[in-house]
Amino acid sequence: MQLNLLEKPMLISESTTIKDLFLGTWQLVSCEIRDVNGQASYPYGQNAVGYLIYTFDGYMSATLMRGERSQFVIADIAAASTNEQVMAFQTYLAYCGKYEIQDNKVIHHIETSLFPNWVGVDQERFFEFRDNQLILSTPPFLVNGKQQIGYLIWEQSSKN
Repeated sequence: MQLNLLEKPMLISESTTIKDLFLGTWQLVSCEIRDVNGQASYPYGQNAVGYLIYTFDGYMSATLMRGERSQFVIADIAAASTNEQVMAFQTYLAYCGKYEIQDNKVIHHIETSLFPNWVGVDQERFFEFRDNQLILSTPPFLVNGKQQIGYLIWEQSSKN
């Protein structure tokens, strides 16, 4: 799903805080990365699946995966082949921790992550709300040796 820049931003009431807008469960609509030339790619495929959860007490959790993932040959979680483990890692991302909001950024203070290099790291996401969607974009980061920017569109699926 391409980001439509002509849509109107979400209107909020005076009693609603920015944090209130984040709270709840968000379902992934689109996950793409773009290089410096604007060329888009889809690291988890165009039918990626994921959830992003923000809680009232300041915690968040994010999961993303390829829509069609191969099952392991054996139903024993500890007996997967090296190739199965590699494919599982390459088609899934999960992390969680505390979060805070600063200006137009939400900062994820990562405490656990499938990608070990993110543990103890702060991940910044620029945010925008449109209708019932949360649009997050990343600062440039390295993917396959090239600087890229991630664009994720999430849709509100429930409110706490």
